[in-house]
Amino acid sequence: MNFDIPLFPESASSLASQVDNIYFFALGVSVVFSVLIAGTIFFFASRYKRRRVDEMGTPEQTNMMLELTWSVIPLLIMLFMFAWGTKVYLESYRVPRDADQYYVVGKRWMWKFQHPEGNREINTFHVPKGRPIELIITSEDVIHSLFIPAFRMKRDAVPGRYNTAWFEATKTGTYDIFCAEYCGTEHSLMVGKVIVMEPYEYDDWLQGNKPEQSLASSGAELFEAKACHTCHRLDSNARAPILANIAGKPRLLQNGKTVDATDTYLRESIMNPKAKIVAGYQPIMPTFQGQLTEEQLLELISYIKNLGADQAQTPADPAAEG
Repeated sequence: MNFDIPLFPESASSLASQVDNIYFFALGVSVVFSVLIAGTIFFFASRYKRRRVDEMGTPEQTNMMLELTWSVIPLLIMLFMFAWGTKVYLESYRVPRDADQYYVVGKRWMWKFQHPEGNREINTFHVPKGRPIELIITSEDVIHSLFIPAFRMKRDAVPGRYNTAWFEATKTGTYDIFCAEYCGTEHSLMVGKVIVMEPYEYDDWLQGNKPEQSLASSGAELFEAKACHTCHRLDSNARAPILANIAGKPRLLQNGKTVDATDTYLRESIMNPKAKIVAGYQPIMPTFQGQLTEEQLLELISYIKNLGADQAQTPADPAAEG
């Protein structure tokens, strides 16, 4: 019988080796000091044990240099590990500027992946090797946690909020996806696969599974279907804020504060438009709570993020003016 039980997951991303290095360094330091302390205890217990009942110990003598040595050396090692760990942590959260954006939605008990070209997958995620991939993660119901051991990547999927993670796959192959947050009776079945392909193979796969519309195109249709274009226009008489080129930029609110137009802000403005009112506008927008799925929200957000000043939104209905 073949028991293939790996002691450590495969390393298949640019960050995985950095995470492994600091992990094994910390493990090595722990082993060295554990053996040193245990060995020292055994040595002193044997060397200086009382050999006669009436034996008296000698007065204790302090050694300042020894005290400083065993205090300063561990402190320096811990500070080194802290600095190293902080560097790796920041790199894991600092998404490269040229990363391709993909959306991930957790739902009991499946993972739904949305490609920028419009391709949709459930529990299977095709990605190209050697390209930085940004994941914008949310949940439809309860808290989940997207965990890809081979990439040393784990990020929570929280309802009503977008979390960001990224990776760059360095090896082709198929790797496991798990949910690392207990989410109900079938939590253990919430698994999937990441399929890493050569860039040309990935491009062929995209063409062979090409959807009718991209994510932003679907959002444009939804934007019109929900009559968003009647208020969010490009002219100065718009009754709602102009949406062209707002993604990632600061927005001045009625209360004098500013907030960046992140994905989370855009989602909140759709679902709870009165939460943050833009300066100069009235809170007249209705809520779309319960009217849009998470996939539709992602489509709208993708459309808004792709709006440029040179792109004319759907013309306003003349009847809506006046």
